Amino acid sequence: MNKPKSPEILEYSWGKIRIAGFEKPFKDVILFPGGAEEWDWNKTGTEHYGGIQPKEISLLLDKGADVLVISKGMLNRLRLSKKAREMLEFYHVEYYHLNTKQAVEKYNELAGSRFPGALIHTTC
Repeated sequence: MNKPKSPEILEYSWGKIRIAGFEKPFKDVILFPGGAEEWDWNKTGTEHYGGIQPKEISLLLDKGADVLVISKGMLNRLRLSKKAREMLEFYHVEYYHLNTKQAVEKYNELAGSRFPGALIHTTC
């Protein structure tokens, strides 16, 4: 069985990101092998200063990602919670925590040869 590839990011701007294979742009997006979905912070309690929560990390790993790209936002305001960072270290997950521009570039680079998962924040 062939594992599905992670979809390419076509373009992004403040508050909007377009993903290959999806007509409607996303505001914030969760990308994984075989798909993408709107990233709703309210579902997991993610917030700028409290940071990204372990539930988002688990979702990406459960969807088959072999490397993670995590956006800090356009202005580097989105943090990674202590618990999420500990989880990544405990499971020896390769990850990149970058501003949105760098995260998009790294994700698309990895999508050519690996199965990345990503959390992309298009504002702050």
